[in-house]
Amino acid sequence: MRMFRLAATAAALLLSLAVSAQAQTTLRIGLAEDPDVLDPTMARTYVGRIVFAALCDKLFDIDEKLNIVPQLALSHETSADGKEVTIKLRPGVKFQDGEPLDAEAAKFSLERHLTFPGSFRKPELASVDHVDVVDPLTIKLVLKAPFSPLIAQLTDRAGMMVSPKAAKAAGDKFGLHPVCAGPYKFVERVQQDRIVLEKFTDYWNKDNVFIDRVVYLPIVDATVRLANLKSGGLDLIERVLATDLKDVRADSRLKVSTAIELGYQGITLNIGKDKAKGPLSQSAKVRQALDLSIDREAINQVVFNGEFKPGNQWISPDHPYYQKEFPIRPRDVAKAKALLKEAGITPPVSVDFMVPKGPEAEGTAQVVQSMAAEAGFDMKIRVTEFATSLKQAEAGEYQAFLLAWSGRIDPDGNSYVFLHKDAPQNYSAWANPDADKALDDARLTTDMAQRKAIYARLTKLEQEDEPLLYIYHRRIIIAHTTKLDGYKQMPDGLVRVVGLKLK
Repeated sequence: MRMFRLAATAAALLLSLAVSAQAQTTLRIGLAEDPDVLDPTMARTYVGRIVFAALCDKLFDIDEKLNIVPQLALSHETSADGKEVTIKLRPGVKFQDGEPLDAEAAKFSLERHLTFPGSFRKPELASVDHVDVVDPLTIKLVLKAPFSPLIAQLTDRAGMMVSPKAAKAAGDKFGLHPVCAGPYKFVERVQQDRIVLEKFTDYWNKDNVFIDRVVYLPIVDATVRLANLKSGGLDLIERVLATDLKDVRADSRLKVSTAIELGYQGITLNIGKDKAKGPLSQSAKVRQALDLSIDREAINQVVFNGEFKPGNQWISPDHPYYQKEFPIRPRDVAKAKALLKEAGITPPVSVDFMVPKGPEAEGTAQVVQSMAAEAGFDMKIRVTEFATSLKQAEAGEYQAFLLAWSGRIDPDGNSYVFLHKDAPQNYSAWANPDADKALDDARLTTDMAQRKAIYARLTKLEQEDEPLLYIYHRRIIIAHTTKLDGYKQMPDGLVRVVGLKLK
C-alpha cells in the first residue's frame, strides 16, 4: 500500500505543477536518485549528468556511434607535437543570464574547473598547463604533455561552460542557482523532491527546443517510478529494471529506448590493502580461479532476462577498442579447483564480498555466490549503502567489491583511474609498472591502431593478474509515454531534451 500512496502523492504533485503551467508543455522525468550539487565543477553523480544535459551545454558532444560532434565549439585542431589544442567557439552563444559565451568566458570556465577548491574536474584536465585567448572566439589549450583523451573529456562536465558573472558572484554557492549555456535555465530545486527548469529563449539552438519546462523528480523505488509513468504522472523514467521490460513493452501507451552502456559492472579484488591478507590478495591463481567459476551469460539470463551484455574488459564487446584476441573465458569449475590446488589453498576460501544495496547488484551477487561455491569459494555477501561502500573501498575494508562504472567514451576513462598505481579509484591497490606504462603510453598518441595495440598489452596484463573481474555491461533502459516524440538513447545514458516534442 505504501508504494501506491507514494505514487498517488507524486501524481498529485505533478498534477499541481501541470495546472500551474496551464498551456505550457512540461516534460516530467523520473530519476532514480536525487542529484548532488548542480555545479559542473563540483558534481560527481551520474544522475546529475542527466540534469546537466538540459542545463549546461558542453564544448563537444557525442552521437549514437560515439563520434565526437560540435556543441558550443565548432572545431578543434591539435598541433603536430600534441601539446596545443586550438578550439573555435560557436558565435552568438549566450549564457542564461544574457552574458556572451566568448573566448574569455570559455577560458574562465576551464580555469575554474582546474583551480576551484575541491574541483572534481581538475584530474580530468590535469594535462592542461594553461589556456590562452587567441581571438574573441578562439582559445588554445597548452598542455604539459600530449593527452589524447582531452577532447573526449570536453564532451562531459569538464567541457561545460558556466557564466563568469554568475560564478564570480555566487562563489561556492553557484550550484544553488547554476547559470550555464544549455537549452533550459534553472528555476528552482527542492531537495529530494524536484528540480524545475524552463526554456531559455535565447538558446543558440532554440529552433529545436519545443517543450517549455522540464521537471525532474527523484523517485528511488523503480516500481514506484514505473507506476507513475503508467498512471500518466511522469512522461519518462530512467533505469527501468530489466525484469520490468516485458511489462513495459506490453503497454501500448509506452515506448522503450535502450543502448548498451559505455561502462561496466565488475568485481574489484583487494590486492594491496587487504589487512587480512586473504588468498585472493596473495595469489593471481586464486583470482583466476574465482573468475573461472563465473558464468557471465548465465548471470545475464537469470538476473537480467538476457537483456545485458556479458563482458570481460573495461569496454563492451561492441566497442571499437575491444580486444577480440582476449575473449570471455568459458566457465570451468574443474580448472578453478585445480588453480586453487596449485596455489596451495584448501577450500573453502572465505571472501568478504561487499555489495552496494539494490536489486540488480544484490541479484548478481547471489548468483556469483552460488557459482563460486561450486569451485570452493565462500562469498560472504555484505550489503552496504553505496556511499559507505565507496569509503570502505578507499580504506581497503573489503576483499571483493561489486562495483559499477557508468563509463566514458574514451577507453582511458574506463581504465586509467582504476588500474594505474595510486590512481584515485584504484580500489584494488594494484601496482604493475608495465600496466602503468601502457596506460601512460595510450595517452600520448591519437592514432587508434597504436592505442589499440597499447591497450592489448594492458588487457593481457590485467587478465593475468586480475585486479578486477569485468562481468557485464548494462543495457540503459529508458521508458517514456508515446506522447513524447523524437527520443533517442545515447550510449552515455543521458537524457537529451533538444528536439523532443510532447503531443
